[in-house]
Amino acid sequence: MSQDLKRRLKSRHLSMIALGGSLGTGIFITSGSALYMAGAGGALIAYLIMGLLVYILMNSLGEMAAYNPVSGSFIQYASDYVSEPFGFTMGYNYWFNWAITVATELVAAMLIMGFWFPHTNPLIWCALFFGCIIMLNLLSVENYGEAEYWLSFFKVLTILIFIIVGVFVILHDLHHSDSAMTNWQSSNAIFHGGLTSLFEVFLLSGFAFQGSELVGIAAGEAENPQKSIPRAIKQVFWRILLFYVLTMFVISCVIPYTDTRLLNSGNSVSLSPFTLLFAHIGLSHAASLMNAVILVAVLSACNADLYSATRILWHISKEGNAPKIFRRTNRFGVPTTALAATAVFGLLGFLCNYLGSGRLFLWLVNVSSLAGFIAWTGIAVSHYQFRKHYLKQGHALKDLPYQAKGYPIAPLFALSLCLIIMIGQAYVLLLEGHFSLTDLAATYIGVPILALIWISKSISQRRRLNH
Repeated sequence: MSQDLKRRLKSRHLSMIALGGSLGTGIFITSGSALYMAGAGGALIAYLIMGLLVYILMNSLGEMAAYNPVSGSFIQYASDYVSEPFGFTMGYNYWFNWAITVATELVAAMLIMGFWFPHTNPLIWCALFFGCIIMLNLLSVENYGEAEYWLSFFKVLTILIFIIVGVFVILHDLHHSDSAMTNWQSSNAIFHGGLTSLFEVFLLSGFAFQGSELVGIAAGEAENPQKSIPRAIKQVFWRILLFYVLTMFVISCVIPYTDTRLLNSGNSVSLSPFTLLFAHIGLSHAASLMNAVILVAVLSACNADLYSATRILWHISKEGNAPKIFRRTNRFGVPTTALAATAVFGLLGFLCNYLGSGRLFLWLVNVSSLAGFIAWTGIAVSHYQFRKHYLKQGHALKDLPYQAKGYPIAPLFALSLCLIIMIGQAYVLLLEGHFSLTDLAATYIGVPILALIWISKSISQRRRLNH
């Protein structure tokens, strides 16, 4: 068995992998919840701020990945430029982040299928989709890249059609209806829920933008990474910002934030804002059509999530921080044992019959989103330290294949923003009368575990150095 990955991903693969990881449940389903909780203005502000954060982090990641392309990306950078315990902790956090997200996407897919087959046991769909995703990930890297490229292309085309149709609906309503754009005609509708709701939507928008950094994870399998990575990062940011901001604007103009069919209680996510828009213009088969589109989007994102988490575990093992068995790859360069271990988290989807699909989905979103913000803090800290080390070694900035903008203010701003958003969740739960031990545990369950991992690794390293 080999222990090496293959450099077979092209620039177009890298660009679409990043889109495939981020254009999924977050934009197609939870965007409706963002509108419901924070109103049109609050939702747009949250997505704009998150777009700025992603722009900064993608620039930081691009500088490091173009200079030192490795499979594992910022996890390796965290070890090299911050500390070994820090990288160790970031590695397990990010693996956990995407392994949990695999289960999140599977539960979302089950809920979507319930729109057509409400009386069918959802475990059937979970088993079917889970098996297909695993089979796709067992293919060679090149085949994976091609599959993800076309799946993501299909999603991009769908969103563009949605935006175009939405703009026509807005223009039509403005000309023929006095009640057009009701979400933008009163202060309560624009910023519904105030600061509390805004912090809640930050968590949702963070979940929606997660995956942008997947291009860095795939760097170890990229052809000519010094050129392809900067190009992919530049393209991905503008595409994501275009899709998310414009899509949210269209949704906020056409769908009232008070529409109870938007995701707000976790009982049903089958009616997404995309479905509601096409129903608004009277297309009889809109619900089924959009549900099919959303299903493809969710499964594509699930495919990218499993790919990413598998490579992360492989990298952790290669660095000696996980059992050697996870280093093994098959003749196609696929880390099969790491894939099997990661796929275990997908089995959480089978808990839906016991906990309820909606409740399970929202819990998984909370856990995944906070882990994602922790990973983003790792990127910011690693880049700050990377540039310091790079300059101390006597290198010139002009020699970097890709140079991030705004250093050192940009990574420090990104770090501060991530911390504020994470702490802000406690503000929502504790200071605004929404305290619940269940919600608190669901949101912060990973924090004490990561703290223990960091402490144990630090103690282990100190003992090793003393001997």
